[in-house]
Order: sequence, then structure tokens, then C-alpha cells
Amino acid sequence: MPVTVVVGGQFGSEGKGKVVHEFARRYGSSIAVRVGGSNSGHTVIDSSGKVRRFRTLPTASILPGTISVIAAGSYIDPSVLLKEVTESKLDPSRLLIDPNAVLITDEHKQAEQKSGLRETIGSTLSGTGAAVISRLLRKGTVQFAGHDDRLKPFIQNTRQFLRNRLKRGERIIVEGTQGFGLSPLHSADYPNVTSRDTSAAGFLSEVGLSPLDVDEVVMVLRAFPIRVAGNSGPLPNETDWGTIARDSGYESDLTERTTVTDMVRRVARFDATVVRAAIEANNPSHIVLNHVDYIDASCRKTHQLNSKTEQFVAHVEQQIGSKVDFVGFGPSSIVSRAGESPILRNTAIPA
Repeated sequence: MPVTVVVGGQFGSEGKGKVVHEFARRYGSSIAVRVGGSNSGHTVIDSSGKVRRFRTLPTASILPGTISVIAAGSYIDPSVLLKEVTESKLDPSRLLIDPNAVLITDEHKQAEQKSGLRETIGSTLSGTGAAVISRLLRKGTVQFAGHDDRLKPFIQNTRQFLRNRLKRGERIIVEGTQGFGLSPLHSADYPNVTSRDTSAAGFLSEVGLSPLDVDEVVMVLRAFPIRVAGNSGPLPNETDWGTIARDSGYESDLTERTTVTDMVRRVARFDATVVRAAIEANNPSHIVLNHVDYIDASCRKTHQLNSKTEQFVAHVEQQIGSKVDFVGFGPSSIVSRAGESPILRNTAIPA
């Protein structure tokens, strides 16, 4: 079945949004599914060069003709979602929301504000975790998307919709959120984790698809992994943005800030430990390594590997025991390392 699942292999912000958008464009994919909650943001560059940041919609929503799906396992902050819908000019023909998706309420946000989770584990305090707890408590207090009048034009059984589209042979891209190192089930860093599983299998469960539907799992990595600011958990080989800029030859400031909290991200040199675990659990068919230009700034202009970055990628491959199929430079460039990649075989690539 033609389903691609995109996962993060570290601690989030690996560039999954860029990858989903680019692969959906190359595939001419008709369906893009976003899972998770508003506690993570994905960034993409649109056709006019504008930076777009989404906390709920899939990044492929900016592609003409692509239908966006928010599945039953999602957690929706209506104010965040409706703002993105307005900015993207989506109508009910291009956005479907499952009635069983859970709403993040002001009460959920307030509960997290009072919890002290930002100080103890670096939480974004979006209310997503509290909404997950409400769902699991089964006390009948949880609010579902199907009961919100503002969302009614978009409500549809997404599981049924996706199954029908698969029967027609249409490719579906599932945009996973955060990274494997934040999984509450598999991470070695508990309790410094997120509130839901971040594996390909976990995403499929949230969407309502079978593992037998999947023909590709794409794992996205960063040359320099990050964690959110504060006491967010271990980050081996931690360094700082100034050091990266100097070592790579950048004259500009490389400092990254989180989409949700606008706080400076912690950053480190590449470490293979979490990546090897992510590969064991997800068995990716393809691996994308982003931010290779943080090794050598000149690659951002050429969009090609040079001897220095080739050596770095080869070292990464040796450490993780897997081949890197694509490399990313800057916010929008993704390049195959071997001409036309196997991921595009038997697939028409739009001009």
C-alpha cells in the first residue's frame, strides 16, 4: 500500500516538515496526515520563499490539491488550528478532521502552567499532555472535535476516508511529530519525554492505518541534534550556536528558537546512541540527514557535499550502521546522494 511515514530519529526539530513537503511535492501526493498536538511546530518554505510554521496542519497543506487530514489520535487547540486554516485558505474540501480528535482546552493549558513541568522536564505547556491525560482518565469530561461548532464543516471519519483513498492507489504521507528520543515508551531519558509515543507504529495507531499499509518509513536526522531550552533532558556532546557558526564558516548567527515557546534551543554535536535505538524501533527504508551545511557553510550555496561534508556523512553512516539516502542544506534543500533516489521509483515527479 502507498503510505509513507516520516519520523524523527533524535529529539525533534530534525526538519520533518521540510521533508514531508518536499516528498509530497515530488510524489504528487494527494493526502497528508498530521498527528500529535500543538506542542510541536514544523517549518516549511512556500513557493514565494515565505517561512511558514505549522503546529497543527501538515506542511504539505500549502501544496495545491493536497488534502490535509487531522486524525482521531490528534490533540487540537482550536485557536491555533483555525488561525492556520485562515492563513492557508483551506476550505472543507481540503481539510478533514476526525470527530474523535480531542480538543485542548484552556483548563488543560492552565493545568500545565500550574504543574511546574517546564522547570522539571522542559515542557512547552501547550496543554497537549493534559489533554492526553483527560482522554485516558475516561471520566467523560474530554471534549471532542466533533462537538465543536467551529470545526463542524471539516468533520469527517478520517479512517474511512483514508482507507477509501488507499483502495484507489493514492499515496498518503503521515507527518510524525517530535523525535524518537522523546518517546515515553522507548526513550532512555524518562521522565524527560513527551506525552505520546513518537515511533512510526505509534503514529499509525493515531491515524487508524495498518502496518501492512506502509511501504516506506523515512527517518529524519540532524547533523547537530537539539533539545528544547531548560531542563529538557540529557544531550550528549552539547555545544553552543556560536561554536557551530565559527567551525562551519558561517558569519551569520545560527541560533535556533523553538516554534512554540520562542526559546533558544540547546544544541549538540552528532551522537549516534539515540539514532541507533530509533533505527531498531522504526526500521526506516530511507534516512535524511539535515543541516549538513552546519558542518561547512559553503554547502548551503552549492547544495552539494564537498570533501569535508562527505567525510562527515560517511562517519555518521559508520556510527549508525545505516546508509544516508538524502542530505539537507538550509531550510528547503533536500538532495539525493545517488541521483534519482529509490524512494521515487515508479513515481511521476511533477515538473
